[in-house]
Amino acid sequence: MEIILILIAAFGAGVLNTIAGGGTFLTFPALVFIGVPPVVANATSAVAVFPGYLGGAFGFREELRKFERAVLVKLLAVTFAGGLIGSLLLLVSSNEAFSLVVPFLLLLATLVFLFGDRIRAWAAAKSRAVTPFGTLGLLLVSIYGGYFNGGLGIVLLALFALWGMVNIHEMNGLKNGLSFALSSISVAVFALGGLVEWHHAVIMMVASTIGGYAGAPIARRLPKSAVRALIALVGFSMSAVFFWRLIA
Repeated sequence: MEIILILIAAFGAGVLNTIAGGGTFLTFPALVFIGVPPVVANATSAVAVFPGYLGGAFGFREELRKFERAVLVKLLAVTFAGGLIGSLLLLVSSNEAFSLVVPFLLLLATLVFLFGDRIRAWAAAKSRAVTPFGTLGLLLVSIYGGYFNGGLGIVLLALFALWGMVNIHEMNGLKNGLSFALSSISVAVFALGGLVEWHHAVIMMVASTIGGYAGAPIARRLPKSAVRALIALVGFSMSAVFFWRLIA
């Protein structure tokens, strides 16, 4: 039953990530539910959804080619640095410390996802006051993504809007490329640090990849409002569960 549960969660995560993002809301709680310690569950969850980022980056390769190489190198360097810092923070976090902050991170990620359009609109309105392709904002977002990547895609899109980007395809291409770079360093750190439950991670990687392919036709049929409502329901429910675990 445990294997079936995490397979369903990983498949659903692949579907959600293809449609709109939010797969972490399924994989991380599922691993904790079957008894995996929170820190290990977070690391294993990151490994489980990792293949999808490569596919997304490859799918947007034409959009990525439109960026100057020097700009991409700079952004990748900052992303690697932030991802490394965040991953190392998780590596030295105790399960007690991580359990203390994870309900707030889940709630934050859910709110960011739910109000993502408004956040991006606000960011776009403020973009004139921000340097395009700035370092500090990307570094902070990358640290968050290395430590806990829930809602990372929406946060990155909001940051890009703040930079003044308006082409959603180029934004999605850059989002997938940087997410893959960040995840690659995180996965390496987690693997070397012995935080990954590989027998769970491998089967979840397969299931999430299949779910990613299945998500494309589903995305064409489901209204955006239904997807947002589903992810919001899962996110708020998981936040409530982890808050209850914290005070129980």
